[in-house]
Amino acid sequence: MLGTVKRLLAHPATRDLGIDDPRTTERRRAIIQGNRFLWRIYDEWYRSIAACIPEGPGGVLELGSGAGFLAQYIPGLITSEVFLCPQIQLVLEGERLPFSSGSLKAIAMVDVLHHVPDSRGFLAEAQRCVRSGGSVVMIEPWVSTWSRPIYTRLHHEPFEPEAKSWSFPRAGPLSGANGALPWIIFERDRLEFESEFRDLQIQAVLPFMPFRYLVSGGVSMRQLMPEGTFRAWRGFESLLSKWPRHWSMFALIYLARR
Repeated sequence: MLGTVKRLLAHPATRDLGIDDPRTTERRRAIIQGNRFLWRIYDEWYRSIAACIPEGPGGVLELGSGAGFLAQYIPGLITSEVFLCPQIQLVLEGERLPFSSGSLKAIAMVDVLHHVPDSRGFLAEAQRCVRSGGSVVMIEPWVSTWSRPIYTRLHHEPFEPEAKSWSFPRAGPLSGANGALPWIIFERDRLEFESEFRDLQIQAVLPFMPFRYLVSGGVSMRQLMPEGTFRAWRGFESLLSKWPRHWSMFALIYLARR
């Protein structure tokens, strides 16, 4: 039954392409631009990320830029992806950043950390490359009472909140994942993170948005709600914002480099 529902909801532009096919990323860019409900979600996300970028010297690196448009919000953004695709400046992996120590003022990403097989490797590189006073800002999937069954049963990516490790076996560049990994690192194992990465101070972890991304269809499903309902959905979510442990699907995570 769930398999039938997933097939019916799958976006026709990418339904027949594998997640690791670069054409999927290219078509997702077009999906975001064509779905105004979804575009407004990304607009909110990008404004929130841009607000966490400090002034002063250093570049701003975005990991996993592929389908997005964060460059419109952060002048001089260095865009990157794990494979070659349009509008990308660098092809790289998060565990091996080609930057000198302290040369970046920020690293930004949307839905990327949970695809990095060696999250400790990435965090070590972020701690090395970002200068004092800089930031690491991300929006990632989050574990809540509501999101757990949604991500586990309906989403195409692995979602394992009980995983003991912060890593997972390498697979394809995007098919390898644990959607629960950001929650594991910054909530369940927060004390371990703070002990190991002392120079990356957690400034904020803000769970949010239990419904809007889901009803927008995201980048892999058909749009379920018209743009005209966007404000109503946002208002409904604001009523639930007092209970983020129960009602959220994403979190804004903001780290400051000491």
